[in-house]
Amino acid sequence: MAAAVGMMLLGLLQAGWVGAGPGDGEGDRRQPLVHAADRLHLHPQPGLPVPSIPWACHSIWEKNAYEKYGPVFSFTMVGKTFTYLLGSDAAALLFNSKNEDLNAEDVYSHLTTPVFGKGVAYDVPNPVFLEQKKMLKSGLNIAHFKHIIKKKEKKEKKEKETKEYFQSWGESGEKNVFEALSELIILTASHCLHGKEIRTQLYADLDGGFSHAAWLLPGWLPLPSFRCRERAHWEIKDIFYKAIQKRRQSQEKIDDILQTLLDATYKDGRPLTDDEVAGMLIGLLLAGQHSSSTTNAWMDFFLCYLEQKTVCGENLPPLTYDQLKDLNLLDRCIKETLRLRPPIMIMMRMARTPQTVVGYTIPPGHQVCVSPTVNQRLKDSWVERLDFNPDCYLQDNPASGEKFAYVPFGTIWSTMLRLYEFDLIDGYFPIVNYTTMIHTPENPLIHYKQRSK
Repeated sequence: MAAAVGMMLLGLLQAGWVGAGPGDGEGDRRQPLVHAADRLHLHPQPGLPVPSIPWACHSIWEKNAYEKYGPVFSFTMVGKTFTYLLGSDAAALLFNSKNEDLNAEDVYSHLTTPVFGKGVAYDVPNPVFLEQKKMLKSGLNIAHFKHIIKKKEKKEKKEKETKEYFQSWGESGEKNVFEALSELIILTASHCLHGKEIRTQLYADLDGGFSHAAWLLPGWLPLPSFRCRERAHWEIKDIFYKAIQKRRQSQEKIDDILQTLLDATYKDGRPLTDDEVAGMLIGLLLAGQHSSSTTNAWMDFFLCYLEQKTVCGENLPPLTYDQLKDLNLLDRCIKETLRLRPPIMIMMRMARTPQTVVGYTIPPGHQVCVSPTVNQRLKDSWVERLDFNPDCYLQDNPASGEKFAYVPFGTIWSTMLRLYEFDLIDGYFPIVNYTTMIHTPENPLIHYKQRSK
């Protein structure tokens, strides 16, 4: 049944269920917007098939549309109209908008609710979601991360766990670095942020719920990935419920996010329910896992090991938060990686009110989209737009929050580079896998060799 439904939907897409509306190539500004989908030829990266829908190779498609039609264009796909805002001036509309005008819940709710659960994130009104984010933020402060980093480097359980993970690698070999980092981040993040009780490999099935199919298709379809997502959601929820009840009954105060949420209250004084706590923890872990594993996998392996020796000393003693702050080259490499390979594919909002941008009117009902991948490589914004050049940030004066955000990346790479030397295999640098909602690397195999002691 699931296979039949999938084949039927693919057939409809391949038969041309990607429509276009009126408008010419010059863009008649009396019309709402230029519809570009039917006039663009896709030019995918070498090794990637020409897709039936733009999303499978979306950045190439968007770049062509930008060059041909300008910063604002729209197309219709599967009965929905999408309007893209490319370039800093056009994209500012989305970033500066109010939620009641360009709404996030209307776009993301059906994608995130089956994964996180009801009553959290985009399943609730925006003011409630903002309160929930403040609760999470209160547990993600610099003092908390200093404590985590210090504990990670102690010869205790978490360091033992990390070393045991790498012991399976042996002295040398080849690894899919994205898969390895995903596993490692799930293990360490669930321990450091969520508490020692919460550990499971079911996150992989739950994470599979973030797919093109989940975004485009109704959740009741009997697709295998949907079934795995639902099963994993309830099994993970059950693990959280047991951990929550155990913590409540013991009355033990432990410095982690679980305890932060158990102690939190809304403005009206209402505490979080067990269901809300579980959903927020799932959301926090998956959100962090996506950005961390993808960005770390894309991080090039020319990160300067000598800089770490200079900052930390010849014997590479245990890391501290202050030492991580001084790894300036590492910070610049992270920032440049995020520019060239941002984890998120598209940022979307639903237009609830008419919006005007560069002379065009976006009517209610359009899904308004911004692509970090395209915006951060436009030739009229970046001189060396495709080159990896961390030194372009030498004159930057980053805010404290920005450096704080890089701590998890620095911790991972500073630890890995102490243990191994890394090299590309025959010079292979992975292309982007555009078939996923997150910009993961395609077949990111890397050669590693244990450092001499």
